[in-house]
Formats: sequence, structure tokens, C-alpha cells
Amino acid sequence: MYCPLEPHQHTIVQPASCCGVGLHTGRTVHLTMKPAPVDNGIRFFRSDLGGHTPVRAVLDKVIDTRLATTIGDQGVVVSTIEHLLAALRSSDIDNVDIELDSAEVPIMDGSAEPFMKLLKQAGRNRQEGVRRVLRITKPVSFTDRDCTLTVTPHDGFKVTGKISFDNCLIQTQTYSIEFTTERFCKEIARARTFGYVEQVEELWANGLALGGTLENVIAIHWDRRSILNEDGLRYQDEFIRHKVLDLVGDLTLLGCPLLGHVFSFKAGHTQHLGFMEAIVAARDCWELVELDADGSPAVRDGVADGNQSSAKALVAMPHLRPSQAIPVAC
Repeated sequence: MYCPLEPHQHTIVQPASCCGVGLHTGRTVHLTMKPAPVDNGIRFFRSDLGGHTPVRAVLDKVIDTRLATTIGDQGVVVSTIEHLLAALRSSDIDNVDIELDSAEVPIMDGSAEPFMKLLKQAGRNRQEGVRRVLRITKPVSFTDRDCTLTVTPHDGFKVTGKISFDNCLIQTQTYSIEFTTERFCKEIARARTFGYVEQVEELWANGLALGGTLENVIAIHWDRRSILNEDGLRYQDEFIRHKVLDLVGDLTLLGCPLLGHVFSFKAGHTQHLGFMEAIVAARDCWELVELDADGSPAVRDGVADGNQSSAKALVAMPHLRPSQAIPVAC
């Protein structure tokens, strides 16, 4: 079975930094990405809190999904991580340490493009460790009211997103993409976060979205027919493209690349979390495999085999240990 992934893990060549404001705190944030060793994964460090406690970007560290994805460990919290994670996933970066001096990743222009540019500046370094991949073998579905997410077996990583809004501007939009770094850069990375003007005003009144401006948020007009941003939309269907961006970022919390076709309907961060928990719980619907030198999955190392390699893989990614708490049909 073909797998369009490089078999080796990658980190960045050199540190790269940026500065921006937190969308919700409004505070200036300095962020630096640094190279990390094999099997390190993605870790965040808060330099303003001493920088001693890492927060791993994995599923079991998620503590909040309201408005953004937030992770935390031992009192150290980092929020609004999804755009940066999407850039890392789409750049095929497995191992990196991220240092920031505030509780929130800077929003930049509301998209993943500034982080893609930062990663290009940092360079990409091939490492000796092989990649582990979560390969879907049977469909897994998650439903929350009128929101649905499903993943089915697929040789690559494909995402199809669909949204439906009761207004003239957005209406129903669908977008599907077979992921490569090039396609993400061209079709998804520049899509910005969005919201209704009155929602932003309500958030301001409650001490949230303090860093939100027309420079980093698409503000939908009260009439639901236009936006307030003078430069207009970057894509005609920028809304669904940003939803796909968010989903890709959140799926990075599985801790390794996903092989499968994900379909999402009207889902947000909370549903993404439930979906990932459903995948992990659906023990008979996936294999955790290592890639051979040619990039193809080595089934003999799949979790389903229960062999020694499988045990080592689960030690490296303990958040993928299946839980029996979440029923799922597969």
C-alpha cells in the first residue's frame, strides 16, 4: 500500500522567531521555534513562567476548546495553538520546541501563512528516526447534534470540510484537499479566522478577543451580506478553507500523521476533540505503524499486531492508548 509520506522524522534546521499579539489577551507575544531531537514531538514552553515545564501538543493535554484549542500541564497553559500546529503538520515537522512569553500563541494575520514563512526560514532537517503513522483501517464517526466528523481508510491524508450558515454571505461551502505542503500553502494557509461583528463586540465586553482587529479577523457585517475588511476575501470560499485549516491543526494533537480521509460537517474545536477521542477509542479501526525506507507503512509494526515494536510505539505516544470510556461505531 502506497503512503505519500517521507519515512524519516524531521525537525527544523535553526531557530526562528516572530512577534505578534494574542487574539484573546491582546498582549504582545514573542515566540521562538527551536530544533528538537527524534521522538520529541511538539512541545511548548512558557518563558514567562520560568520555561521549565513543557506542555506537549497531544490529545490528553487539551483543557479547553472554547473559541480556540488550549493545552495545559501542571498549571502551564498555552492557547490558540491550532494555526501553528496546522503549519507544522503541513510542513512535515515532527519534532520542535516552541518557546513563548505569554499564555497564547500570537494570532499574526489570523491565518497559518506567517507560520509557514517562519518554518521556511527555519529550514527542514531530516532525522534518523522513522515516522510512526496512525493509519485508519475502518471508518470511525463522531456526531454532536448537527455536527458530524468521519474518517475512512485512504492512502494519503485528505480532508473534506462542509459548513452551512443561514446568511447570504457564507451559505453552504464545501472544500476538499489531498494534503501536500505545496497545496496547503497555495489553497489553505492564507485563510483567516472569522466572526460576526456583534460576536466580536460581545467578546470585547467580556474581556476576550482583545487583540482582534480587521488585520487578523474577517469581520462579517451586521447585514450578513459583506465583510468590514477593506481588502476583501483572500479566497471566495475563505470561510470553509479556514475551517479545514483549524481541523488540520487540531488533528496534529493525535501525535503523529494520520492516514485517512476526514470528512467534517459544521464542526468546531470541541467536536474535533470528541472526534479524536473517538478515533483513539476505536481500537479495531486503526493501526499505529512505522514507515519503511520507501515511505510505505510496515504493517508488521502496527499496534494491532501486539508485538514488541507496537509496545515501543505506544510508549512513545501514550496518548494513543485506547480508552473504553467513549463508545463508537466502526
